[in-house]
Formats: sequence, C-alpha cells, structure tokens
Amino acid sequence: MQSWIDRLNQAELPALAAVVHDLQRLTSEHSASVQQLADVLLRDATLTSKVLRVANSAHYNPAREPIRTLSRAIVLIGFDTVRAIGVSVCLVDGLLGKAPREQLTALLARAFHGAVQARTIAGYVLGRQQEEVFIAALLKDLGELAFWGCAGSQADDLAAALAEPGVDVEATVRDRLGTGFRQLTQGLAKSWGLGGTVGLALTGHPGDSASDAVQLGGQIAQLALDGWDTPAMAEQLERMAAFIGVEPDQALQLALAGADEAVRVAATFGAEQLVPLIPTRDLTPGRARRAAQVPRLDTDTLSQTLHELGLAAARQDAPGRILDLLLQGLQRGAGLERVMVAVLADGQRRFRAKQVAGEDTGDWLERFELPVQSPEQPHLFDYVVRSREPLWMGTPASCTLNDLVTRPMRQWFGPGMFFVAPLMAGTRTVGVLYADGRPSGRVLRNEQFVAFRHLCKAAGRALEALTRR
Repeated sequence: MQSWIDRLNQAELPALAAVVHDLQRLTSEHSASVQQLADVLLRDATLTSKVLRVANSAHYNPAREPIRTLSRAIVLIGFDTVRAIGVSVCLVDGLLGKAPREQLTALLARAFHGAVQARTIAGYVLGRQQEEVFIAALLKDLGELAFWGCAGSQADDLAAALAEPGVDVEATVRDRLGTGFRQLTQGLAKSWGLGGTVGLALTGHPGDSASDAVQLGGQIAQLALDGWDTPAMAEQLERMAAFIGVEPDQALQLALAGADEAVRVAATFGAEQLVPLIPTRDLTPGRARRAAQVPRLDTDTLSQTLHELGLAAARQDAPGRILDLLLQGLQRGAGLERVMVAVLADGQRRFRAKQVAGEDTGDWLERFELPVQSPEQPHLFDYVVRSREPLWMGTPASCTLNDLVTRPMRQWFGPGMFFVAPLMAGTRTVGVLYADGRPSGRVLRNEQFVAFRHLCKAAGRALEALTRR
C-alpha cells in the first residue's frame, strides 16, 4: 500500500494532492478568511480561471451577476461553495486531463452522482456542512479513482483480470495490487490530510447525520445503475425517507431531481464525458407527468424577470404589475412551487395574503391572516420585518428561530423548508414574501435562495420608485 501511495504522490498526483489538502485544511480553521481561500486557488492561473467559469455558470450564479474575482465569488455564492468548486475542478483536471479509461469515467460519474445525492439529503438534516458532505462523497473512492487514472499498464492488467466471468473483485484487486482500494483510499486520505473528510465516507458513524448522508447518497448512486424501479432502490428510498422525514414517493422525486442535478454539475465542471454515465429519470407515465409539472430553476426566465422589474422601476409601474412579475420570477425563474405576498393591512395590525401562486394556495388568498404580535410575543413574520433580512428556514442553521414559527403558521404552511423575506419599498415595510417547495417535497437549493433574494430586492426597488412618484 505504501509503495502505491508513494508512487501516486511523487510521480502522478503531487499538484492535485497539494491543492486539495490546502483547500480542505481551511474548513477546519474557523478563522479562515476570504483571502486565504483565494490565495490557495490563485497559485494556479488555470485553476483560478476554471473556478471563476464555474462560479459564473447558470447553476451557481442564476442571477447572472458578473463574477470577475475570487473574492467576489466567495462573497456571492459562499466560502464553502467556492471551496467545493475548487476541489471538484482539481479532481476533474487531475484525473480526466489525459485519455481516461472506461473504469475511471464510470467511477467518477458515480462519485459526482453520489455527492449530489448526499448534499441533497444533508440539506434536510444539516445546516452548514452540506458542502463538506458533498466533498466527502466525491472523494469516497479516492484510491480507486487515483489507481484507474494513474496506474498505466497495471491498470490495464487489472481491467483485463476483472473482465473475466465470475471473478472475485476484491480478491483480484488485492492479488494484483497487494492492497485493496479501500485501504488505498485511507492511505491517500491520510497522506493528503483528508482523514476527517474521507472518514465520513469510509468509517461511518451510526447516528452521525453527515456520515449517514454520505452513505445514503453513495448507495443511491450505485443502485441507480440498475434502474430506479428495482426492489433494492425502493428499500433504499424508504431508508432515505425515514432519515429526512418525508414520504417514499417524495424521496423518489428528490433522488430523481438529484440525478438531473448531477448531470448539470458534471457538465458545469467541464466533465461532459460523464453525463451519459449518470442514470437519470426512468419513470412510469404518471410519475413522468407529475415530475414535469414541478417548477425548475430557469436562468433565462430569471434574468428576463429581473430585467423587467428594472424596467418597471424606471416606468413606475403599478403595484399589481410589480407583484405579478415577482411571483412569475419566483415560480418560473427560481423554481419555487408555492409563493405568497402577505402585506401589512388594517393599519399595520395584521398580515394578509395579497397575491399567491402555486398548488393548494387558493385558501391563502381568501383566508390567510396573521395578527402582528407585540415584541414580547413575536412570530417569524414580525422577526423578519424587524431584522430586514431574508431567512432560509428548516435547516439547523436557522433552528434557533424555530420557536417563532407558531402553530397557526405551521397549520397554514406545513413542515419543512421555506424562504421568507421582508418586502420593502425603500425604508417602508410593505409586507413579507414567503416561498417553498412543499408540494413535491424537494429540498431547496442555494441557487434558489440566491434567486429569491435578488427578486425580492428588485421588486423592492420597483416599489420604492413607485412611492417616489
């Protein structure tokens, strides 16, 4: 094992190992700064340009705000997200730069698929560790990836041996390498300083949510290779549903959406050869119709809506037109399924639904109202109006505010994630904007929250222009 580690580190992967080690070291340093992360990436001009290209992609930057520097990327899309992009770009460039063999591309496709599935699962049970879970799942088979990418003629020999019918894979690998792929992964992880990260994937800690998310994501990616309607997949989806607190049908929709996202992620990182190897949805007609009805993030519609809101501000359009554009952007652009604008009414004594969109929101428009509480007994809408900050509820990062989601609010909205933000007209509070993905049960994504914030600000500027008239 040690001879393999020395060979890979000294002759094949030294640059990849150094950058990945330094990027992962930053996650354990709570005082790590934007400049420290930028400095690691700036060592390599090619890496820098590729990270910026990915950061400017529609997947990570749906509002299409120009990102020309690494510090700007970190501010706009997040420290952990940029770090995960850096690790992913390094892995793709380090392993796919040469003529990759079939075993490498298949394994890397499964790694990207499992990483996206794990991150989706982590979104339901974790707060700030989602990108760490993504990286752990991506590097779960680091030893095997490195072998197929760098072992030359010995990889060819092993591939030929494994192609024999009825072969014992693990025994054959040990016979040819003198060690197993799992042990090789552990050795490389230790030498690269990734023990904690890869440990999430290899050792498994029952009851540890991050480790469980990595394991579940990897298993879903593996089972999907045999199809989405197998008994083994159904059993796995039941475990996933119990873990994140949804119904099995919702877990299936989440997993299928994760497969679609994995395709987009692989293409975004310049690994187009992996796209055909990621198994996407294979649904019955009924399920396919249901999946087709779920809104998806559409960057073209989002950009067009932001442009039209800018024109509405210049023209000082009527409030109804501004709110129509806002709801259109949230549903058709940001891919959010249920949306409500609740305005302050009755002399600012209560919130009432002014405009709604989405499945089962008819009652909201007719009956939703929420009294404005006193400072001694606030609810979440009060808190958002006072703090003037958008919130992503339903994750551990916002768990300290869960008590502000009162029983009447839970009866209206149900359990799970949602976005909420104050709707302002300059310094004047108009009301509160609410959005979720509850009908399909999909986990909300960072790019949707970014789009939600941009649309809310753009609508606020249009309303402010109207008040100046």
